[in-house]
Amino acid sequence: MVENMGNNKVVNVIRHLAFEDMGSFTSVLQAHGYQINYFEAGCDDLFQMDALSDNLLVILGGPISVNDSEIFPFIDVEIDILRQRIAADKPTLGICLGAQLIARALGAKIYSGDEKEIGWYALNLTTAGRQSALRYLGREHCSMLHWHGETFDLPDNAVLLASSDKYPNQAFSYKNNILALQFHPEATLHGMEKWFIGHIGEIMQTEGVSVERLRKDTHQYANQLEMQGELFFNSWLNEVL
Repeated sequence: MVENMGNNKVVNVIRHLAFEDMGSFTSVLQAHGYQINYFEAGCDDLFQMDALSDNLLVILGGPISVNDSEIFPFIDVEIDILRQRIAADKPTLGICLGAQLIARALGAKIYSGDEKEIGWYALNLTTAGRQSALRYLGREHCSMLHWHGETFDLPDNAVLLASSDKYPNQAFSYKNNILALQFHPEATLHGMEKWFIGHIGEIMQTEGVSVERLRKDTHQYANQLEMQGELFFNSWLNEVL
């Protein structure tokens, strides 16, 4: 975990895998003068985190399930932190597993989908999505990286922002400052090679998915997503911080 070092402009990030980091969002935060304070799930004591801090909290993705709390007790700690932040409407972003954790904290079910969605697929934005910071991520601007086998029901009082052709609930907002994204707008061309290594077991076991296909599509789509992802994240930061 990186210590604050006296800088009040901090973004707290819970990370479940070393290579699933803030990606292209890092440069946006640096441009705004923010320091990234990573908490490593399973290693760092999440109880040290101030759940009601005004600092942005980002919870990143990972291969485990929200339903695996008996194996990974820190999942319940993350959910408790999220419940406190949601109640206080503190700026919070969940990506992939992070989005599913937000959904669970709001009382929604998390369950396996009909098929895994691994690869590059366009987002279909709702009317609310097109009026939000996600307007930069619609199918007319870029293809999106998806990497999940589970999904969630839309929580009560949440606003649906995006769907894909395979999954209806891909993004939602709650209150003013809570945002959940089941996809990966932070992905970069360079960083994806680490994903191919780290997730090779899942890739090999998923029909229709291969490193060769993922690498080809990544080279086709990742640079455009990186530009659009930075526009999205910069816009959203200006809304909540």
